Parts: sequence; structure tokens; C-alpha cells
Amino acid sequence: MAATVVAHPLIKHKLTLMRRKETSTVNFRALLSEISMLLAYEALRDIKLTEEDIETPLAKIKAPVVDGKKLVLIAIMRAGAGIVDGMLKIVPNARVGHIGLFRDPKTLQPVEYFYKVPNDLSDRDVIVCDPMLATGNSAVAAVERVKKSKPASLRFVCLLACPEGIATFEKGHPDVPVYTAAIDERLNDHGYIVPGLGDAGDRLFGTK
Repeated sequence: MAATVVAHPLIKHKLTLMRRKETSTVNFRALLSEISMLLAYEALRDIKLTEEDIETPLAKIKAPVVDGKKLVLIAIMRAGAGIVDGMLKIVPNARVGHIGLFRDPKTLQPVEYFYKVPNDLSDRDVIVCDPMLATGNSAVAAVERVKKSKPASLRFVCLLACPEGIATFEKGHPDVPVYTAAIDERLNDHGYIVPGLGDAGDRLFGTK
């Protein structure tokens, strides 16, 4: 399943601002939140609706609403929280889960250190979030972990991807759609996306 690039002009503009090395932490954080809201619009295009009885100033009707309690946003810690925070502005009733993974600097393979998600995912639509789909190893491991809970549906949303990361993810989870703001040129020898925007976690939290 090919990755969907959400190539809206506003996303392209805001992503350019994020890429600039002089962009401050506060602006980087705000821009990630804004882009995440726009990515959510596309990723949730086919989200299920229910109907409820409401009364307009003129009549009583049955109107469609999103059942936010059936939606779960899962952040791959730590930078995935930046995407989840933005999406929550669109779907504030969504449940939130966290997966803690770090990349072994020698093997570039993910190591899990934390996992906390809503107990029952069987009737919930789940979106796993991480800013960078670089090697793809962390994303594959996180989605594999979530699949054990048999969610009703599963999607992966990232800010940036590269061909290598997409290939790894599609090999591991060909059934899970990917939504991203851009697909960059390549992965470098240190596992970073080029041209990319650096370490998303460090830039988001101001830790470097």
C-alpha cells in the first residue's frame, strides 16, 4: 500500500519553516501541531460516524457526529507526542496511548521500554504517530505491538518519510496505510532523513 503524501500548499509552507535550522523550539512545536491538524484531516477522511438527535433553531434532526471515544491516537515516544497534540485539537475526545521505543545507536533496531494504551482496541480506530519514518524499524515494531490488540483499523501518520523507511514499513505492514507530509531524498549512514529537519525530538523539546 503506497504512502499518501498530503501535499497541501499550507503543509508544504509550514514544513519549509520547520526545516530551517534557525527555527526556534517554540515555533517548531507550533508548526508541528499545525501540520498535524492538517494531516489528521486526510488520515481521518473515512472515519466512522454515528447519528444523534439534535435540535436546530428550526427543526429536530438526526445529525452525523464522530464518536471520538472510538478513536485512539498512539504516540511513539517521545516525539510522536507532538503529532498527537496537534490531532487532539481536531478530535479532542480521542483516547491516547504511548509506546516507548529507542533506537540502538549501533544496530539501529528499536528497543521497547514503555507501552500503555487503552485496554480494548477491538472496536477502535487507531492511528500510530511518529514524526520521522526513517529506517522504519521503530514504526514497524510499534505497529506490530499494536496489532496484537486487534484494533478495528490501523493507520500510521508521520511528518517526514524517506524511500528506505517506506520500503521497510510496507514490507512489515503492507495492510497499514501511511500518511505523511513529504517523502525526502534518502537516509544517511547515521539513520537520519536527508535533507530532513534534524532530530525531531530534540527540536521539539529543546534538548539540544
